[in-house]
Amino acid sequence: MRLRYLDKHNKAVKYMDNLYSYLNEHKAANDITSDADHNQSSLLKDVGELTQAAWENMMISASQFEVARKLLDTIISNYKSKSSDYFKINRNEYNNIFKQALGEEIFEGPFLTKMGEYYKQEASHLLKDSNCSQYMKKVVAWLEIENERREHLKRLQLVGLSVKVKHECEHRMVGDNLQFLLRECQNIVRQGDKDDIDNMAKLLQTVNTGLPHMIKELQDHIHSEAVRAISNLSKENMPTQFVESLVEVRNRFDQLLSAQRQFMNGLDKAMSSVVNHTEPNSICKSPELLAKYCDSLLRKPAKGMPENNVEAKLDGLLKIFKYIDDKDVFQKYYARMLAKRFIHDLSLSMDSEEYVISKLKQECGYEYTTKLHRIYTDRTMSDNLNNNFNNFIKNQVDLGISFQISVFQAGAWPLSYVPSHTFAIPQELEKTVQMFESFYCQQFNGRKLNWMHHLCMGEVKINCLSKAYTILVNTYQMAVLLAFNNNQAVSDKELQVITQLNERELQKTIKSLLDIKMLNHDSQKGEIETESTYSLNMNFTSNRTRVRVVPSTQKDAAQEMEQTRRSIDEDRKMYLQATIVRIMKARRVLPHNTLIQEVINQSRARFNPSVSMIKKCIEVLINNEYMERSSADKYNYLA
Repeated sequence: MRLRYLDKHNKAVKYMDNLYSYLNEHKAANDITSDADHNQSSLLKDVGELTQAAWENMMISASQFEVARKLLDTIISNYKSKSSDYFKINRNEYNNIFKQALGEEIFEGPFLTKMGEYYKQEASHLLKDSNCSQYMKKVVAWLEIENERREHLKRLQLVGLSVKVKHECEHRMVGDNLQFLLRECQNIVRQGDKDDIDNMAKLLQTVNTGLPHMIKELQDHIHSEAVRAISNLSKENMPTQFVESLVEVRNRFDQLLSAQRQFMNGLDKAMSSVVNHTEPNSICKSPELLAKYCDSLLRKPAKGMPENNVEAKLDGLLKIFKYIDDKDVFQKYYARMLAKRFIHDLSLSMDSEEYVISKLKQECGYEYTTKLHRIYTDRTMSDNLNNNFNNFIKNQVDLGISFQISVFQAGAWPLSYVPSHTFAIPQELEKTVQMFESFYCQQFNGRKLNWMHHLCMGEVKINCLSKAYTILVNTYQMAVLLAFNNNQAVSDKELQVITQLNERELQKTIKSLLDIKMLNHDSQKGEIETESTYSLNMNFTSNRTRVRVVPSTQKDAAQEMEQTRRSIDEDRKMYLQATIVRIMKARRVLPHNTLIQEVINQSRARFNPSVSMIKKCIEVLINNEYMERSSADKYNYLA
C-alpha cells in the first residue's frame, strides 16, 4: 500500500533533515550524550524524529480506525491474488503505522475474521469441485503459500500475527472438514498412493486428534497385509517364504512412509504383532523359521547366489529379527545350526558368519552373542591347530589319509546329545587319532579330548565298481563300508563286532546305505534282520561321482527339536533367577508386584517371561535361601 500524503511527508522530512543537519549533528547529539551520563531524558530530538512524531499525532493518532480500514482493504485485496508479499509494505517507512494501526482491536481482529471467511469460502468451493485426493493437494498448496507469507510477516516483526493467520487457515480448511478427511482416510491408506498419504499426514497433523486416527488405520492395514502375505505358505521351503514375504511387506511400507517418520512406530507395532502371533495352545514359530532361513543363506549351496545378494537378504532377515519377542529361542536354534555348519564344513564364508554375529551383537548386546563368538573363535583356532599338526607330523610319519580335526570348547557348543553306545573307530583312522592326541597333549597340558564320532564326516573312495565314486558318509557309515575292503559279504553280527555299535544304531546305519542301494542284503522280506548278511552292490550306479549319504542322525529332527525346547526352558529359568538375585541385591527390599515388573522389564530384551514362571523362580530362590518373604507381599535379600 502507498499513501500519497505519506510519500510527500517523507520527502519533506528529508529536506528538513538536511536543512537542520548541523543541529542534528551537534546540538541534539551533544544533548543525548550529556543526558546519557546523567541518566536523564533528552530534551532535544533529531529533526527527523520530531517530524515523524508530528505526523503520527496528526494523521494516525487522530485517524487510527480509518488508516486500519484502508490498510485492511488493501491487504485483503492483495491476499486474494495469492501474493506471498501481500502486505507490500516497506517496513522502514511504515513501521510507526504498524505500531499504531495494527493493534488487536483496530486491525488484527477484523483481519483474522476476514481471513477466516475467505478460507471457509475457498474450502467450500474446493470440496464441491474436487475429490479427496484433489482437495488435499490444493489445501497443501495453500498451506505452502501460507508458510511463505508467514516468513514475510516474520521479517515485518509480526510473528504473532503470522501464527494466527496460519492457524486460521488450518482451522477452516482442515479442522472444519476433519470428519470428511477421516472418512476418506481408510481408502487413502488402502490405495497406497505415496503422495496422497503424505498429503493426508500433512493435513491431519495440524489437528490434535487427526494423526493418531491415521496411524491406527495404517497399523491395521499393514497388519492385514502381512497376515495375508504369510497365510498360504507351502510346507516346502516355508522359512524362505515366511521371511521374504514379511521383508517384502516391511520394505514396501517403509518406502511408502519414509517421508512421514511419525508412522514408523505404527509400522513396527503392526509387524511385531504378526511376527509374534501364536495360535492357542501352541508356540511361536517365527524364531525357528528365521534361524532356518538364516542357515539356508549361510550354507554352501547358496554359493551360486551373488555375495552381495546374500548380504542384502541377511539385512532383510535382521530387520524382521528385531520384532521377535523370544530372541533367546532364535539364539538357541541359530547356535545349533551354526555349530553344524562349522562341524560339517558347510559354511558359505567366515565373513558372512562374522557379519551376522556382529549385527546380532548390535541389536541384543554382548552377552547375547558370547557363545556365538566362542563358536566362531573355536573354528578359527581349529584351522590354526590343523596347520600346526600338519607341520608336526610332516617329517615323522605318513598317515596315508587327508584329514581335518576340529577341537571345540564343551561349554560353548550346543552339543547336548552324547551317544550312550560304544564305537570302535576303523583301523584306518586309529593312527591319526593317536598322533593327534599325542600332539594335543604336548600343546595343552591338562586338557582332555572327548571324541564325538557321531558328528564326524568323511569321504570314502570306491574303485571296484564300473566307475570310481566318492561317497560322503559319517563315521558309523564309513566303518560299515570299510568292513568290505577284505570281505565280499559281512553278517550283521560281524558288523556289530567290528563297529561295537549297539543293535539299534547299527541297523539305522545299515538302512541308510541300503536306501541308496550301496549295499545288498539276503533277506527275503526286504527287511533288516539280526541274522542278515550284507554285500557291496557291484551294480551300483549314480549320475554323480560324489554321492552323499544322509546321516541317520539327521532323521531324528523331532527329538532334537524337543531337546532344544527343554534347553530353552531351563535357560530361561536360570536367566530369571539370576535377574531376580541381581535386582534384590541392589534393592535389598522390594514389594512383590514391583519385583515382578522389574524382572519383566529387564528380561524383555531376550524374551517375555510369564508371571507364573517368575513366581516359580522366586520360590526356588527362597528355598535356596537367596531371599526371604518378610510379609505377604514383600521380599528381603539375604546376603
